[in-house]
Amino acid sequence: MNNLLIVESPSKAKTISKFLGKNYTVKASVGHVRDLPKSRLGIDIENNFEPDYITIRGKGDVIKELKKEAKKADKIYLATDPDREGEAISWHLAKILKLDESKKIRIEFNEITKDSIKKASKDPRKINLDLVDAQQARRILDRLVGYNISPLLWKKIEKGLSAGRVQSVSLRLIIDREREIREFKPEEYWTLDLEVKKSKNKFTARYVGSLSLDNGKIKKIKIKSETEVNELVAGLNKETINVYKINKTRSRSKPSAPFTTSSLQQEANRKIKFTSKKTMMIAQQLYEGINIKGEGSVGLVTYIRTDSYRLSDEALENAKDHITENFDKKYYKKRIYKQSKKSENKIQDAHEAIRPTSVLRSPEQIKESLTTDQYKLYKLIWERFVASQMADAQYDVTKILLDNNGSIFEAQGKVLVFEGYKAVYKYNDGSKDKLLPEVDTNEKLDISKIEQLQHFTQPPARYSEASLIKDLEEKGIGRPSTYAPIMATITGRDYVVKEKGYFIPTDMGFLVTEMMEKYFPNIVDEKFTAEMEDSLDEIASGKKDWHEVIKAFYMDFEKELDIAENEMKEIEIKDEVSDVRCENCGAFMVIKKGRYGKFLACPNYPECKNTKPLKEKGAVEETDEVCEICGSKMLKRKGRYGEFLACSNYPKCKNTKPILKTIDVKCPQCGGKIAIKYSKSGKRFFGCSNYPNCKYSSWLEPAGKMCPKCGEMMVKKDNKIVCINKNCNNTSK
Repeated sequence: MNNLLIVESPSKAKTISKFLGKNYTVKASVGHVRDLPKSRLGIDIENNFEPDYITIRGKGDVIKELKKEAKKADKIYLATDPDREGEAISWHLAKILKLDESKKIRIEFNEITKDSIKKASKDPRKINLDLVDAQQARRILDRLVGYNISPLLWKKIEKGLSAGRVQSVSLRLIIDREREIREFKPEEYWTLDLEVKKSKNKFTARYVGSLSLDNGKIKKIKIKSETEVNELVAGLNKETINVYKINKTRSRSKPSAPFTTSSLQQEANRKIKFTSKKTMMIAQQLYEGINIKGEGSVGLVTYIRTDSYRLSDEALENAKDHITENFDKKYYKKRIYKQSKKSENKIQDAHEAIRPTSVLRSPEQIKESLTTDQYKLYKLIWERFVASQMADAQYDVTKILLDNNGSIFEAQGKVLVFEGYKAVYKYNDGSKDKLLPEVDTNEKLDISKIEQLQHFTQPPARYSEASLIKDLEEKGIGRPSTYAPIMATITGRDYVVKEKGYFIPTDMGFLVTEMMEKYFPNIVDEKFTAEMEDSLDEIASGKKDWHEVIKAFYMDFEKELDIAENEMKEIEIKDEVSDVRCENCGAFMVIKKGRYGKFLACPNYPECKNTKPLKEKGAVEETDEVCEICGSKMLKRKGRYGEFLACSNYPKCKNTKPILKTIDVKCPQCGGKIAIKYSKSGKRFFGCSNYPNCKYSSWLEPAGKMCPKCGEMMVKKDNKIVCINKNCNNTSK
């Protein structure tokens, strides 16, 4: 029997095809095959908001190939991702291939391993139309908001702006935080510290309050002024201090739950400085399959879009075996993590938390098969999972209270006595051992230093990616899978800039948000957005009809659109004037925004059409290379596919060339150097550095020698060196 299995990505297809026998053909849809048209709204508002789906441009060949394979197949199975988006892709594929949706044609798996794939292939189910409806509703909502408000912003403010159902409320959170910071009024306070000495040991004790003579209790006092701190100091014994009380306790630190999509993005941002976009890109690679030495292509982590803490019994048992064998029984503790009551109804519990598919593949064992970024993220996931099944870390905590003429000072010491889960999860959390000397109650200690310092209360911190994602999740805004594109959009539109990892809103960000607050208050209201997410969840669970949800939203939205169209005034945004003079007409050039960033342009356009790169910090860099066409210097610039070299004489000379990293191997066709290149999808390949004069390229890495049998190039493949000529079977280690 010939079975056709369709997945989304070619790399996933490659991994899965290893696990299924010769009766299966595995093909990739390469993502979505149908979507709403880009050139128009694509929603029939008068006909109950029915979407007008069209085939995505460029997918013709993919669909043709799938139809061809479908004709040859006895059975067709759809094995797209196990979420709403994946369910919708399966539904669209079923429509295109004219499959019977009432039949069990949908296969779902949480990890790409041999056992998981074989088990799933034996247990197909029907397409879940409730999940499809929830995805459709989200897509239609986002289209109604984006395709109606964005053109209004272009017309009234500036071209290139955008608004979005989740994007706009996320930006408002950043704006509101900035408003808090600007309106913040610092309050003065003081700290009073004593450096206390016992023999050669010194430690610091801080003033906390005064001792009540009536009941012996300590009254906490905050020092608000220099006058107050001076009065306190005046009443102190400057030489010695008495030990009033000693408290010794054992404290415990529990490990965190295994990763969800959101917590992975947050932790990767904090610990390894990945953006959410980069985290999801690398995580997708780990999920779909990496070529591991001795194993071939294998999925390293479970499905990466999940908001569940659940772990399978098998995963729990494997974690137990690993911990007890590599540490000790006292390091192991079985833990079942529960969702908060607020989120337990929203989770997709069919999925597990993000974990390694096999705990036996430790990060160090497979390090040589991974890129640096893949290793960093896999290490984070693997360690978090193992740590989640380990015992608490334990500390001995000592608190010493000291009495100086009724003023109470406190010193704390903390020492790690059992590392527990910290034996694995070793990322720096800022905590350090602080050992206090042994003292006795009523013992007199010497004072070696008195320090009084003025402080001011600080405004709330600006959002980082991690803290914004945390806030969005807690408020129920968007879903973890949407966070990465949101971050990319608000920075890409210049609504915010990033400085030292924190979001700072621009004037344009303020302006757009103010317009949205005035004319579309619901769109930027966090409570309204969260309630809409709840409605989408209810559609997914079959409790609500998607047409009714969209209709209820659109009734108010349509009114807001009419008001905004009639009342919103056009705002003239003046170009920022630079200190660079136009060499053609002498005018000071202005800063413009183009498709690939900012540039300088003459304000006398169209009479003078002179433009040149804007030499922003890090954006444009001069090189020693000379343009082979006009002799001008080449500049290092950034484009949508990374850095490249461009002639400084642009637009008179439009010569560009890629920045190539070469390896010490000669091209078999022209003798030039072989360079490492990347396709538009980010896949690495090897090509001649003399392109386009020489068009040699290969997905396989050249080994640097020619085949002694046929004279063709030898390449590296599956830990062997093989001849690139398929008709020649020559191989070597």
